[in-house]
Amino acid sequence: MNSRQRAYLKSLASNLNPVFQIGKNNLTPEVTEAVRECFNNNELIKIAVLKNSLEDPKAMAGTLAERTGSEVVEVIGKKIVLYKPFKDDPKIILPR
Repeated sequence: MNSRQRAYLKSLASNLNPVFQIGKNNLTPEVTEAVRECFNNNELIKIAVLKNSLEDPKAMAGTLAERTGSEVVEVIGKKIVLYKPFKDDPKIILPR
């Protein structure tokens, strides 16, 4: 993903509300599976990391992206934005 595509996805994500909140239990298999299932309906998701989570949000984003086959768009503070295009008929068309 190049910088123009990342900037485009960031602009789309600015209007999104977080679909998950990760707390003190960090990345459990259940959270990972729930995020994976969310990618069945959404290409771009935002996740909030709560203050009681002891893990670094950047490390958490990398691990979550690896486990779900997605890409990290950005990590700002305690917010993670992930992108995974639909295999058939993607809804978000990235600029070249």
